[in-house]
Amino acid sequence: MSGTIIEKPPEAVVSNSDIEQIIEMMLKLSPEHIKEAADFIAYLAERERKHKIFVEETLAAAANPEKITFKNSKALIKAALESVSENS
Repeated sequence: MSGTIIEKPPEAVVSNSDIEQIIEMMLKLSPEHIKEAADFIAYLAERERKHKIFVEETLAAAANPEKITFKNSKALIKAALESVSENS
């Protein structure tokens, strides 16, 4: 497994009985399948983390809209390309 998940899920989403049932199922798996399950859980946790960041950034952008105007499409494309080259 690539890392340890330390964030606790909201109680409304996962109950202790759900976790206990998952643990019982995991105890029946081979070491190879346990590794696969752990990798998949790490993948899901990473997706959840990225989604949370996306939502936070989207809400922040919606709360603080910046309007940038360009006199034509060439100026827009030029600004976009310059922005990409600055971030590289």
